[in-house]
Amino acid sequence: MKAVILVGGQGTRLRPLTINTPKAMVPVLNRPFLEHVIDNLSRHKAREITLAISHLAQPIKDYFGDGSRFGVKLNYALEKAPLGTAGAVKNSERHLDEIFLALNGDIFTDLDITAMMDLHRRRNAKITIALTPVDNPTIYGLIETNAQGRVMRFLEKPSWSQVTTNMINAGTYILEPDVMAYIPFQTNFSFEHELFPLLLERGVPIYAYPSSAYWLDIGTPEKYFRLNKDLLSGRGGQYGLSSGQEVVVGEKSHIHSTAQITGPVVIDNNCTIGERVRLTGPVVIGHGSVILDDSVITESIIWQAVNIGNRVKIKDSIITNDCHLGDGSIVEEAVLGDHVTVASGYKLKAGSKIWPGTTVG
Repeated sequence: MKAVILVGGQGTRLRPLTINTPKAMVPVLNRPFLEHVIDNLSRHKAREITLAISHLAQPIKDYFGDGSRFGVKLNYALEKAPLGTAGAVKNSERHLDEIFLALNGDIFTDLDITAMMDLHRRRNAKITIALTPVDNPTIYGLIETNAQGRVMRFLEKPSWSQVTTNMINAGTYILEPDVMAYIPFQTNFSFEHELFPLLLERGVPIYAYPSSAYWLDIGTPEKYFRLNKDLLSGRGGQYGLSSGQEVVVGEKSHIHSTAQITGPVVIDNNCTIGERVRLTGPVVIGHGSVILDDSVITESIIWQAVNIGNRVKIKDSIITNDCHLGDGSIVEEAVLGDHVTVASGYKLKAGSKIWPGTTVG
């Protein structure tokens, strides 16, 4: 099976996390988000994957290379201008000469792709769309089907009086290659608003695959935070910590004997945890980070090479790469971009989002 992953978005809603880091590369349990997606595709026998890239493409290429390290063959299709979801797939067409999977690159799911593919083939569908249930369908696009699962109508952001289902487009599709003929070349063209309605109007068979699998888009810092917490707490389907794991410590990390760690906590390689430090999970500590004596970290995500001084308090926050938190500083319910410095003794206002390179206090 072949697949194409749409990873060209700028991740504007995820800022400040994505100002210097592509959305596909934000760490989830200390691995790039996209690596989790590729792993799931590999489990379902996808052997050739095309990454539709544009914004901040080089870090993605540098990390993933030709894909051999991950058991797949990787191709890259560069968008020189925004092409929309379907347009980006059209731009990858030279790699897609057989039935293929297309998925949005900001979706984390343990969807059973193998079962979805089997259903697609049994129904002789041209397109199969994965559906997922949501609590508030009025903020999404709904998809109505008949009793056989064939798509009958698309309803974009309906009022409650129009809601007949809570199943929404999950951003994962199986397509037959001849569908590509309906997508104009080098044109901004979307699956949701243009291709699917066009095919429906022309009677092309589109089917739905409803699923209750874990599903979450990481479009905002709040959702990114929730994903890490879900995985650490065992709510992420087949992902996250193995059963019985509460604390995972990487190689060459030093944890002082007086430190108190209450899981779930993941500590990457080459970290230092000082005397009387308290970590209360869910907590993730990234590669090479240092936490000095008497600091307290509760329910937070710490990226790589973060230096946390003595007596620092961090709660419900995301601290990205190369930040420095001075002695006695307090950070709660905040998001810090790369290379942020918080002065000693300074209490950051709750809810703050600090852009990269800023010094506060």
